[in-house]
Amino acid sequence: MFVVDANVLAIAADRQDPGHDQCRARLDLWRAQPGPWYLTWPIVFEFLALTTHPGIYRQPWTVEDSWKYVEAILAAPSLSMISAGERHQEILDQLLTDLPDLRGAQMHETQIAATMIEHGVRRIVTRDALFHRFPMLEVVDPLRAA
Repeated sequence: MFVVDANVLAIAADRQDPGHDQCRARLDLWRAQPGPWYLTWPIVFEFLALTTHPGIYRQPWTVEDSWKYVEAILAAPSLSMISAGERHQEILDQLLTDLPDLRGAQMHETQIAATMIEHGVRRIVTRDALFHRFPMLEVVDPLRAA
């Protein structure tokens, strides 16, 4: 069980990115695997933001093309979406107590971490080093993993 972050999805979508082949192969593998893997809605929105932003993405996509890509991912039978639930406030409170230096843009990762913890998912596949701030998560960089 693991969550895939938006940056991995964006690299898998960008044929010009040096990590494209590795991330695309992993995405194709995950889409075909029987075991569960997860996304969150904030991750989907971040993917849409990344792939349509001319200052971030090499050749920005239209929103329509980016959403079609997401829809193809969402069609994977083993993929599920996880969202904030009843324990989210309690988990966020604990994270903010345990990690008092969290600030600013780190709140995006904090939201994802809280959602993962609430659903018992401890592994995230990401290129975002900020997730290392959460000692309860196992961070897997798909371009460094064996």
